[in-house]
Amino acid sequence: MDWIAIASGFGIGAIVGLTGVGGGSLMTPLLISVFKLHPALAIGTDLWFAAVTKSGGAWAHHRHGHVDRRIAGLMLAGSIPASLATVALMHFTGVTQGWAGALTFSLGIALLLTAVVVAYKQAWHALGLKLERWLPERRKTVLTIASGVLLGVLVSLSSIGAGAVGATLILLLYPRLPAHRLVGTDIAHAVPLTLVAGIGHATLGHVDWSLLMWLLMGSLPGIWLGAQLTRTMPERAVRALLCVSLVAAGLKVIH
Repeated sequence: MDWIAIASGFGIGAIVGLTGVGGGSLMTPLLISVFKLHPALAIGTDLWFAAVTKSGGAWAHHRHGHVDRRIAGLMLAGSIPASLATVALMHFTGVTQGWAGALTFSLGIALLLTAVVVAYKQAWHALGLKLERWLPERRKTVLTIASGVLLGVLVSLSSIGAGAVGATLILLLYPRLPAHRLVGTDIAHAVPLTLVAGIGHATLGHVDWSLLMWLLMGSLPGIWLGAQLTRTMPERAVRALLCVSLVAAGLKVIH
């Protein structure tokens, strides 16, 4: 089991290094299907996996000035309270069979949503430019906080959405944000959100700590290898394979 976990962490890490997305989206279905974890336990474990693996990237982007603190702050103003409220509701009601079904369904929807986001990456930028005339600064502020609320609930229920979906929402609202600041701001928002949601799930006993350690052990060299492969593998082919994997995993989880 330890070697399978290390190999799984390596594979997911390589995908993260290669595409920048897909780590959390593929890790949770993997934990459910291969390691036979309960959905709640898989989601909690994945939240910690995402928080740890993305923290180095967040620090690097912050150090290089690639983070728009205003946008990240507005999103966190919505996502952190939403995440805390979602976990508090789970504490209050208990993780019943109904909650397990809701978590599984949310996971499937999040996977399919991520697949759509990845497949139509360029289209979101064009749509954002078209919407810009209808979005004055005051409206953008409210919508940025609302986007954070949506992500806070989605991430807490499924562990998915802080990366690809979060980046797309930022792109729609701020289409003129340079690509490096878009990525940096998205990661800067994702790390605190996944950490808060992960702590919430940990208080419910939804983290397999030993499995998490083995996964992280494999992911670090995997991320490095994926980053090296970005120079040789065509982005369109990688994105197509990732979309197929996300759709297959989403449909399997829902059914």
